[in-house]
Amino acid sequence: MTARADRMASGAPAMLGLVVLVGLNLRPFLTATGPLAPAIRASTGMTLQGMSLLTLMPMLLMGLCAFAGPAVQAAVGARGAMAWALLLLASGSLLRLWTSDGTGLVGTAALLGLGVAVVQAVFPAVLKHHFPRQLAVATGLYSAMLMGGGALGARLAPVIASAAGDWHAGLAWLALPALAAAVAAMRILPAAERSEAVSAISARALLRRPRTWLLMVSFGLINGGYSSIIAWLPPFYQERGWSPAASGGLLALMALSQATAALLCPVLARRGRDRRGWLWLTMALQAIGFAGLVAMPDFLPSLWAMTVGAGLGGCFALTMLVALDHLPDPARAGALAALMQGGGFPLAAIAPWVVALLHESTGGFRAGWAMHLASVAFVACLTIRLAPRSYGPALAIVAERPSPR
Repeated sequence: MTARADRMASGAPAMLGLVVLVGLNLRPFLTATGPLAPAIRASTGMTLQGMSLLTLMPMLLMGLCAFAGPAVQAAVGARGAMAWALLLLASGSLLRLWTSDGTGLVGTAALLGLGVAVVQAVFPAVLKHHFPRQLAVATGLYSAMLMGGGALGARLAPVIASAAGDWHAGLAWLALPALAAAVAAMRILPAAERSEAVSAISARALLRRPRTWLLMVSFGLINGGYSSIIAWLPPFYQERGWSPAASGGLLALMALSQATAALLCPVLARRGRDRRGWLWLTMALQAIGFAGLVAMPDFLPSLWAMTVGAGLGGCFALTMLVALDHLPDPARAGALAALMQGGGFPLAAIAPWVVALLHESTGGFRAGWAMHLASVAFVACLTIRLAPRSYGPALAIVAERPSPR
């Protein structure tokens, strides 16, 4: 075992702890708003389309700012980029304690999206660097914690808001775990991480490859289903007579199912390089869940929430793993994952807004769920092209470039 491998092995428990803490902070601010939507709308006067901006704005920034992730890492290193981004997350959540109108809420959502964008652009390369032989397990853990954080946000936001007698508290408490993650990143990540940053030349080369755009579209359409679910699943069932706490519990159940699948799918798929069978399984689960929401929403709603959650969580983790599989160099693989998110999240961000428009024109959410059912079918067709033998030819020019040092 090399000296570098020895250092990685000795630091593995701390790094795994950081993976857990970082992942838990990246989604609860999104899932917390759905269960509190009636209280927020009553207090601020926001419309459904206005509420959709609380998901659209951060996800749009999570995409657009992901393109700058490699440059940020080159400038301040992975440790600095992660710490500052997590501090931005803490600040955005804390400011919500004093935000009383829709404009302020959308502004804080933008701060939160910016922080998450940097973390999501930088962290995949950190995982590939520190866990080169256990990448599937590390990616699964990261994805599971990301989804698990969503479950915590959905479940705890209405509870804390009810205990405090104020919806502001249900959003602002998320500053505490973000601050803890920022401190942990500064203590655990080595300063030398900046040498792994990918060059702008490699990023431009990636953007010229059709495979990068295929991954963007697939990632965006699948995560559009996630952004619509977290935005509209609680209001969907509140329109059917559910309480905020009950609808938040359903969203939490969905997120827990996501977390379980995000953890298990990469581990189960790790024995072979061809992940397509597992990807199609996760898409079948999404199709079942969305079809249930369209056709029989009041029949076993927990089943639809769990199946769509398992499909979304497993597909997210496997798609991230497929992107990292394409290139052996951690910096370039991380850049591909960042660009996939950069193009995918803006597409995903539009989905809740489109669902809100469909709600206004049809009087319900079922047309939106049907739209996502069609998206799943389209991505299933695109997945045919993700055979492992195609990885090298698809990105050959990028892989041949000298690694930046």
